[in-house]
Formats: sequence, C-alpha cells, structure tokens
Amino acid sequence: SIRYPAITSATPSTLNQQYTTMAEETRGICVRDVPAKAFIAAYAEHLKNSDKFELPVWADLVKTTVANELAPYGDDWYYIRAASIARKVYLRPGVGVGQLRTWYGGNYRRGAKTEHFRKANAGIIRSVLIQLEEMKVTERIESGGRQMTRVGQQDLDRIAGSVFHDAEE
Repeated sequence: SIRYPAITSATPSTLNQQYTTMAEETRGICVRDVPAKAFIAAYAEHLKNSDKFELPVWADLVKTTVANELAPYGDDWYYIRAASIARKVYLRPGVGVGQLRTWYGGNYRRGAKTEHFRKANAGIIRSVLIQLEEMKVTERIESGGRQMTRVGQQDLDRIAGSVFHDAEE
C-alpha cells in the first residue's frame, strides 16, 4: 500500500511552491530560458569552432540586404547570423526562407524620398539553412519550411544550459 503525506496541514500556496520547485528541478533548460543575445553569441562560437560549418568564400563581399550600403564589418557575422537563424527555426518550427527574409529585412532609406521596407538577401539565409541541414541540425518538412531535428534540438538545449549555468555563476 502507498502512503500519502497529510495534505490537511498544508495551505494551497505552500503546495504550489513545492510543485513549482519540483518542476523547475526536473525540467531541463531550453533555448527559451536564456536571453537571445547570450545564446546567439555562444552558439555562434560553437559553429565557428565546428569543423562541419564553413564560412563561404563570398562572405566578406556580400551585403545582408539591399537596404544596407556596405557589407557587415565583423569577421564572424556569418556565424552570428547562422546562430540567429538556428534559434528562429527552434522557436518557430515551419519557418521558411521567405519568413526569415522578412524578419532580417529593414528600411531602405532613399535620401529625401520616403523609405520603404526591403527583404533581406535570400542567398545568405538559404546557404545557412543548407549547412545546418548538412550538420543534421535542421530538416525540411513536407508542408514547407524547416524544423529542428532531435539531434539539433539537443545540441541547442545543451548550449542553452551552459549559457544558463554560466549566467548563474
């Protein structure tokens, strides 16, 4: 026979506190639990150190959108963009190149004329998604778009956990 502790002496607030602490202890840390900037920096560093993810030859010449005048200044901007795209696919399964183009787009400033929104460069986003697919981090879905694989989700959650524990210390 199973013995249950007496609940009559506990108030609802103490029970709620007990269950939330138990849930927090058993639940793992995921990408949603860490700040975006810290996670993207950590995952970009992971991609940079990875042998499977390579920087394209054209990465120092290309603009990220029509709205920009120059290419990005940073040396590792491609890894940062790739980490950001991986995070977007994790948070919104089924996202495709078109939605990501809209997300990374910006206003095209035309001098004295009114500014208009322009989408981001699709080639950069597509090349990142292709490399993430080759690394088995993302996969295509039948309805269109991409989603995380089981291995990719575990990889991102592991890095999010290390970011979370580094922030606690």
